[in-house]
Amino acid sequence: MSLALNPVAFDLGPIQVKWYGILMATGVLVATLMAINEGKKRQIMPDDFIDFLLWAVPIGFIGARIYYVVFEWGYFSQHPDQIIAIWNGGIAIYGGLIAGLIVLLIFCHRRMLPPFLMLDIIAPGVMAAQVIARWGNFMNQEAHGAKTTLSFLESLHLPHFIIQQMYINGSYYQPTYLYESALNLIGLILILSLRHKKHLFKRGEIFLSYVIWYSAVRFFVEGMRTDSLYIANTIRVSQALSLILFFGAIILWIYRRKVIKPKWYLAGSGLKYPYNRD
Repeated sequence: MSLALNPVAFDLGPIQVKWYGILMATGVLVATLMAINEGKKRQIMPDDFIDFLLWAVPIGFIGARIYYVVFEWGYFSQHPDQIIAIWNGGIAIYGGLIAGLIVLLIFCHRRMLPPFLMLDIIAPGVMAAQVIARWGNFMNQEAHGAKTTLSFLESLHLPHFIIQQMYINGSYYQPTYLYESALNLIGLILILSLRHKKHLFKRGEIFLSYVIWYSAVRFFVEGMRTDSLYIANTIRVSQALSLILFFGAIILWIYRRKVIKPKWYLAGSGLKYPYNRD
């Protein structure tokens, strides 16, 4: 059975432009536009999101690669020339998110912007980007689950092109990318429908809602995948990190509510144009 879809969108001379890259770029664009639109309502200038993006995207990719290399060091220690060969695949979203968070904290400090408000504004866009970018794994026939049967996939009432793309080297596989994308879409819809409700979210809680939702989804989906990174060949790295983030976000939510007592999210930034730069 042939591929339902070609992972290569088109060629530019000797360069192959793949759907994976197009979908990732689309996700970044959507996330940026969503942040700019919401930022205007919270008195954050659009230029701040553009400037942040210029730092966060490349550093995020570096972080995603470093994370992958660290947990596959057994291979890369024997093939150091492959460490920078990101075009051969091998990035991890948690590494990118951690790197992006560090960039945002530094950026907010230098721009004198409220970091938790910025996280609240950016988080839904990041979630939307994840919903979109996971389909890049579908195009590449990667990040899938264990072998399954045609009858099982048909029982999910999936479109034929999805079932066909899950036929890899003579076997059908669980479309874990689809599970993650669909569950994140549900979470995104919930957050977007609730974030403008009065007296519901305090500053930082939209971001923490994203962390709680995504870590729960990732823990579930990661247990089904066949390409997980492991600690000592026994513990799935992403599942362990998901547990830490899930409970850490809940604890931080409670602590901030009871001790920090932050402003309501809808109170805005309290900043006036133009605000101070350093």
